[in-house]
Parts: sequence; C-alpha cells; structure tokens
Amino acid sequence: MAQFSVHDAKTNLSRLIADALAGGDVVIARGSVPVVRLVPVEPQGRRVFGALKGRITPDKTFNETLPDDELDGWNLA
Repeated sequence: MAQFSVHDAKTNLSRLIADALAGGDVVIARGSVPVVRLVPVEPQGRRVFGALKGRITPDKTFNETLPDDELDGWNLA
C-alpha cells in the first residue's frame, strides 16, 4: 500500500492515477492518518436496444382502458 500526503497527491496526481489504474493501492493521508483510497471506476456496460426482446410479453389486457378508480389516481382530469 502506497501512502501519500495531500500535498504529494496534488503534485503527483497523474502518476497516482496511473498507479491506481494499474492495480496499485494508493492511499492519501492527512498527516499520518489515511483518509481516502484512490481506486479506478468500473466502466458501465453499454445498453443494448432490444436486449429483452422475446423475454417480456404484455398480456392481452395491456391496451385496455384502465378502470375509473385507477384513472382517478392519476389526477388527469
């Protein structure tokens, strides 16, 4: 575990980011007290249009008009 002061972290931020991306354990401390750990952000997966095609099917009542008591809850009038 590599520990750096806040001042050193400011001075060498690009190198510390590279170390963290390479799998290194980078800790930033105030004085001798560790306060934060620098870790890479996990990339988000891409959304794929139609990924659930064929897995979800609406039932036969999907396009029917909602009952009046249900419509009243939507405050549309």
